[in-house]
Amino acid sequence: MGNKTIREGKIALMVPEFDKITAKASVFYNPAMELNRDISVVALTVYRKGIDHNITVCDAFGGTGIRGIRYAKEIEGIENAIVNDLNPLAVDLARENIDLNQLENVIVCKEDANMILRKCKGKFDVIDIDPFGTPSPYLDSAASSLRAGGMICVTATDTSALCGTYSEPCIRKYSSVPLKTEYCHENGLRILAGFVARTFSKYKKFIEVKFSHSTEHYMRIYATIGKGAANTDESLRSMGYVAHCKSCLYRIVIKGLAPSIPENCPVCGGKLNIGGPLWCGDMYDTDFVTSMIKTVEYLSLNTENKVIKLLNTCLEESNAPQTHYEIHKVCKNLKTSAPPILDVMDKLREDGFFVSRTHFSPTSLKTDANIVELKRIIKFLKV
Repeated sequence: MGNKTIREGKIALMVPEFDKITAKASVFYNPAMELNRDISVVALTVYRKGIDHNITVCDAFGGTGIRGIRYAKEIEGIENAIVNDLNPLAVDLARENIDLNQLENVIVCKEDANMILRKCKGKFDVIDIDPFGTPSPYLDSAASSLRAGGMICVTATDTSALCGTYSEPCIRKYSSVPLKTEYCHENGLRILAGFVARTFSKYKKFIEVKFSHSTEHYMRIYATIGKGAANTDESLRSMGYVAHCKSCLYRIVIKGLAPSIPENCPVCGGKLNIGGPLWCGDMYDTDFVTSMIKTVEYLSLNTENKVIKLLNTCLEESNAPQTHYEIHKVCKNLKTSAPPILDVMDKLREDGFFVSRTHFSPTSLKTDANIVELKRIIKFLKV
């Protein structure tokens, strides 16, 4: 295995050369995750500006060191960036990359992710958990370690479980039942957020989701942490379930961890499929996302256009209700062809409904109109 030097953001990096990136690779650099890392730099920049002290960041799965090194190089006010990895080859490569970028505030550790989080309780302002697969086994340690006022950044790449392709792994890892629907990626992101919230609640800590997104093969959440039993109890009121009818595409969100859920669809009488528990609260903080958009122009990002497009779409849908409608799916249910999505959106607004695009799908929209009202509008446009 040879190394090559690449550039990303403001850093140079030595990375292993592989024809294909797999979980079996001892150390790898994934160029497809540059967007993920760029957004992370933006989010942590906004977070750091919002507090009154320098911060210490822990990248629990450091690999080549790219994420922690970029944090230290590109964000003002980073006191220390901890790059941790259990793999000795990754640790050696991370040290070489730190020297390459002439950084003195990046510290490399060779620990199990859970161990370093437990051993450094209360020392981190930001914990970044970006494993290959599920973050589930590491969130208890992060919840125990992260202090109030801190930020948790979590990536999940096991989207087949979170989106309902395989239900059992989702139940096993996240204690939640997924739904295989046209809005399964949104449900998956909310399952992840709900699991983070419930895990932190065991330590009398609650989350406030600042930004989240589902992109390609992964889901990512940024949330700040508050403390106190009463506030934590209140935050758990944002947990709930989604009931979905596959026959007519009706859906309803029901808040509560043990709510009364009807068995049959009130529209067509079909069986309702239940997903959850999951997070039914906000998935974006509009002020935070607005600040992210303003921050991008001051950073040198290769993916700037993609970041801006994603942030603007998320800002548009930040006040939207849970779930979304895929227009072609609704029209197939109606046995008709799909009208232009912009025409559907214009008619929804004309009839007094909220409507927005969604980053989850270019052919989907979010609206407070129910399925009956949406179908009525589509039929009207097809006349």
